[in-house]
Amino acid sequence: MDWVARAESLLYDGEVIEADVRLDRGGVVVTSHRVLVFTPDREGSNYRQVDRPNVEGVDATTSGDWSFLELGVKALVVGIVLVAAGMTVSLDSLVGNVSLDSGGAASAVGIGGMLGILQTMLTLMAQLDDLMRLFGGLALAFAAVVLGVYLWSRDRLLVVRVAGDDDIELAAPDDESVVEQIEAAIVPEAPPTDAEETAQPPPDDPLP
Repeated sequence: MDWVARAESLLYDGEVIEADVRLDRGGVVVTSHRVLVFTPDREGSNYRQVDRPNVEGVDATTSGDWSFLELGVKALVVGIVLVAAGMTVSLDSLVGNVSLDSGGAASAVGIGGMLGILQTMLTLMAQLDDLMRLFGGLALAFAAVVLGVYLWSRDRLLVVRVAGDDDIELAAPDDESVVEQIEAAIVPEAPPTDAEETAQPPPDDPLP
C-alpha cells in the first residue's frame, strides 16, 4: 500500500501536508505538525512519526556490515606482518646448515631418537620464513575478499536525526537535491524578525 499517497488519512484536525518525497518503496511526508517517515523496505516498523521540534535535521550517509570491515582489517594486518617477517628473517641461513647427525655415536649413548626429533625441528624452522610468506599471502587474499564483501554490502542511507530517540534510516536517493528538499521542508530557515526588517544603520551624530 502506498501510504505516502494516502498520508492525508493520517493527519490530525487542522494539520496540512507541506511536502512529500517518495524514496523507493517508502518516503517522507512533512506536515505542519509532524514528520511522517515510511520505511517498508527497512527492518522494524514500517512507519514512524516525529513532532517537528524533535527533528534536528537530515543527512545522507553510507552504512555497511561492520563485522566484515573488522574481520578484513584484522586479516590485512596479520597478512602484512607475516609477509614482512618472512621477507625480513631468513631462518634458512641460520639453521639450514646445522646437522645433528653424528652417526652411530649418538645411538651408542641412547640419544639418537632425541637428536632425530631436534633435527626435524631445525628443518621445520629453516622453512618457517617460507611458511610465513605463504600464510601471509593467504591472509592478504582473504582480507581482499572480505573487504570486497564489505564494500558490496554498503548502502546509501538518508538519516532523519531525532532528538532524544533513535534516528530514522531509509534508502537514500541518488539525487542530492532531494535530501536538501526534505531538510528545507523539515527545518525551514527562520523568518526575519520585525526588528531585523525595520532596523536601519544609525545616522551620524550631528555636530552641535
